[in-house]
Amino acid sequence: MTRVLVRIPAPLRSHAAGASEVAVAGATVREALWNLGQQHAGLLDKVLDERGEVRQFVNVFLGESDLRQLDGLDTRLSQGDVLSIIPAVAGGGAR
Repeated sequence: MTRVLVRIPAPLRSHAAGASEVAVAGATVREALWNLGQQHAGLLDKVLDERGEVRQFVNVFLGESDLRQLDGLDTRLSQGDVLSIIPAVAGGGAR
């Protein structure tokens, strides 16, 4: 089974027992996130919407590549890959 590391951002760590990284199994990003949600109740609801898609203001990266530029949640994973969950940050422009 493919094992990957998921990096958890600070705002979501309370849903992951305070962990900044969690190892999970999964052949695809969708499967890895599902397994993450099984290990840590409530976390998946913060990442995926009611349709099972990545929420609008959440980014998921495989290494340095945005999933939206790959095959989305169906992106295949390799042993040792690193997924990063990154909440979008909005801010105003400097004047």
